[in-house]
Amino acid sequence: MKLAFSTLGVPGMPVAEAARLAAEHGYEGVELRAHAEEPVHPGLSSLGRADVVEAFKAAGVEILAVAGYVQVAAEGDDEAVSADLADLVKLARDLGARYVRVFPGGGDQDPADADATAARRLGSAAPAAADMGVSILLETHDSHRAGADVARVVGTVGHPRIGAIWDVLHTWLAGEEPAASHAVLAPHLGYVQVKDVASADDLTPLPLGAGTLPLAACLEPLDPDGWVCWEYEKRWHPDAADLPGLLSAGREHLLRLGAPKQRGRRPGAAKR
Repeated sequence: MKLAFSTLGVPGMPVAEAARLAAEHGYEGVELRAHAEEPVHPGLSSLGRADVVEAFKAAGVEILAVAGYVQVAAEGDDEAVSADLADLVKLARDLGARYVRVFPGGGDQDPADADATAARRLGSAAPAAADMGVSILLETHDSHRAGADVARVVGTVGHPRIGAIWDVLHTWLAGEEPAASHAVLAPHLGYVQVKDVASADDLTPLPLGAGTLPLAACLEPLDPDGWVCWEYEKRWHPDAADLPGLLSAGREHLLRLGAPKQRGRRPGAAKR
């Protein structure tokens, strides 16, 4: 599998340092949190964008995704949401990232209304994203925590540039079995976000393998050439251990979990 980590785990870290950190610990990619408090955000200048690209190129690390905070199912007018989404897509294009992450954010709306809003906005954004070579991925999160919830929206859109991120914490919190999550998300899956926590009542991030999430069951059905991103939520839990010291062990843990699948590849089978 190809491994990345999210800069949510290293809040405020300069991009060149994040890229070097990934290279030093054997991660092929980085998911860049796109927020005004971070070095990368939609207001970044053209020169700043070029500097980000150069830093990752120098490190030999891919920018996997721009992780934005647009809530595509949120109540309100479409115009502001669509404008923010367009800005994220342009940022991803300029950085050479293949994906943009968005949230549902449907709140307490009737699920059918939230689904319709999200599908309408994603469908509207899809043609421009396709022109720019970027895919928009809806994460299993908040109002659409289960894989079935996200698959319902993405399937309604029915566009190849609209897909899903499987955040394994949220499908677990929804009570959805990993096999069921994978079954509904697989046709739309961009990549998987992994993490570990002690319990549903204590979401402080832990080293991978130190908590209760069923990571082996989540990784088992995945394409062995797919992307897996460690989203360590240090930004929301400042007292958690620092991510850099955990990266090597986390990588080894993920590779051990994925090894049986890799060994099961047919001799001489072509990689996709």
